[in-house]
Amino acid sequence: MFPATGWSLALEYRRYRPDDFDRLYAVEEACFEPPFRFSRAAMRKLVCSRHAATWIAEQDGRPEGFAIVEWAQEAGVTFAYIPTIEVSPQKRRSGVGGQLLRLVEQSALAAGARLIWLHVDERNAAAIRLYEAHSYHRDGREADFYTRGRAALIYAKPVTW
Repeated sequence: MFPATGWSLALEYRRYRPDDFDRLYAVEEACFEPPFRFSRAAMRKLVCSRHAATWIAEQDGRPEGFAIVEWAQEAGVTFAYIPTIEVSPQKRRSGVGGQLLRLVEQSALAAGARLIWLHVDERNAAAIRLYEAHSYHRDGREADFYTRGRAALIYAKPVTW
């Protein structure tokens, strides 16, 4: 476990365990309404993948946020993708998202990734600020990525020590 610093002093960060699923999914439900929410089956597939790492931020045994990174090889090069970073509404703007982002980047690096990338709703200004503050650069836009015709911006950055 990694104790947090600053605002989120009472939070601890650790890797996902299978018995975390229901509590982790409760964060998903607090963060997203249908149809923008991952289904339980899709979320379970992500957190159980052997080519992924899930980090949890918790306080008093209660998840307050989580992040998932997955990796794959293409032409002999490993790339990492962040399907989601979620922070409970009451813990936003406290540094939790930044710490989760650093942890998934470390997992991507440990998996041998050279590049990490993600999609973000173009309307999600807070998330865009987080990624840009952590040296992610806009690398494109994908129309209709999310349901109901919502576009996603694509952000990426090299993974280095």
